[in-house]
Amino acid sequence: MPNTARWAATLTLTATAVCGPLTGAAVATPAPVAHAASGLYAPSSLVLTTGHGHTAVAVTPERAVTLTCAPTASGTHPAASDACAELRAADGDFDALAARSGVKCTKRYDPVVVTVQGVWRGQRVDYERTFANECVKSTYGTALFTF
Repeated sequence: MPNTARWAATLTLTATAVCGPLTGAAVATPAPVAHAASGLYAPSSLVLTTGHGHTAVAVTPERAVTLTCAPTASGTHPAASDACAELRAADGDFDALAARSGVKCTKRYDPVVVTVQGVWRGQRVDYERTFANECVKSTYGTALFTF
């Protein structure tokens, strides 16, 4: 997928997740004050991709998932709740995710690139990381990069 197409898909998914709750707001009746605070949250909607290669620019994504963490965990990520909890614990810092101990991976070099694009707690995210192989990628954190 060309880089332009990747950006278009990311922007479309992000816009849908962020602006979707706003549709129809002009004609909706206001909620009672007691419930008004429960709808206030900073948007957290991400698109994660993975593919084999050295950099995201040179890689065709082989798999992509969406992850929305606010107000509730959802998306196409197979473990959305666990992935959101993991991100909250790391305060949105993808580099803070540590490798699990006790996992044995081969030393075969078959690079895998993971990209994360979207919005985390209202802040734009554009993250890329290259792992030595699929096994190493899956050991970081418990659920976020396992898709």
